Amino acid sequence: MRVDNGVSGIVNRDLANWLMAKRIEIERVMQARLGAAAPAASGPEAETLRRFRTFVSTALVRGAAPRPVLEGLRPNERRVMALLACWAEVASEMAGPDRTLVIETLRPLIEHFRFAIRTTGQTRKTSGPPRASRRAIAAAIDRIADLYFAIEVDSGEILDANPAAGAALGVARDALIGLEFNAFVPGDAQGPWWTSLDGLAEGQDHHVFAATMQDREGRRIRLEVSATRFLRSTNRPVALVIARPDNKVEALVDARPLA
Repeated sequence: MRVDNGVSGIVNRDLANWLMAKRIEIERVMQARLGAAAPAASGPEAETLRRFRTFVSTALVRGAAPRPVLEGLRPNERRVMALLACWAEVASEMAGPDRTLVIETLRPLIEHFRFAIRTTGQTRKTSGPPRASRRAIAAAIDRIADLYFAIEVDSGEILDANPAAGAALGVARDALIGLEFNAFVPGDAQGPWWTSLDGLAEGQDHHVFAATMQDREGRRIRLEVSATRFLRSTNRPVALVIARPDNKVEALVDARPLA
């Protein structure tokens, strides 16, 4: 693979062909790395990723970045950019000694695609999930060690999360946005979550309970959870969830007298 000319404004068919040849392998590694946060094969995020790959190939073959085709899509900028960052990271790792050159070639194309998503979204400011600029007290939430999620009560969709939540689940925070919360809850542990969400949907203001989640590799996390009801401007309820690891069981085990 020859990547030394892979910069904006210069044709690089070698890199374009290499990325196309490695497409399936890149996606396979992405699926393994993201786990439950990986885009569904037939979902809108997979379609956005496909259009991004076409955009990159066209830019490298022509030597100029075309206008990304986003018609018919409503991509969440934070979620999509996390996926594209993962895609670029995996591609660069596969490039071996050319890793730095590949990531530097892809970086301006990713930013160009981000700008297109952002400007396309200007025409629909009044709808869609909360955007990064709207996040209330974002700095404080991002700094707390507890896991934070904003979950749409009706659909179970994750509208927001903090870095601690992403770290606990083994997934980049922004890659969680737009996913169904159940993807990170074991099937036999979903009862407490849905009991709480149903209560909030019916008007309960606050609920404290013990619950379980699982990271992208299936490891269970026992939690003490506090969920508070919040109404969006559309009058659709959102659960603001603060969760921290429950160490009571471990403490009881450690406190048992030795035989």
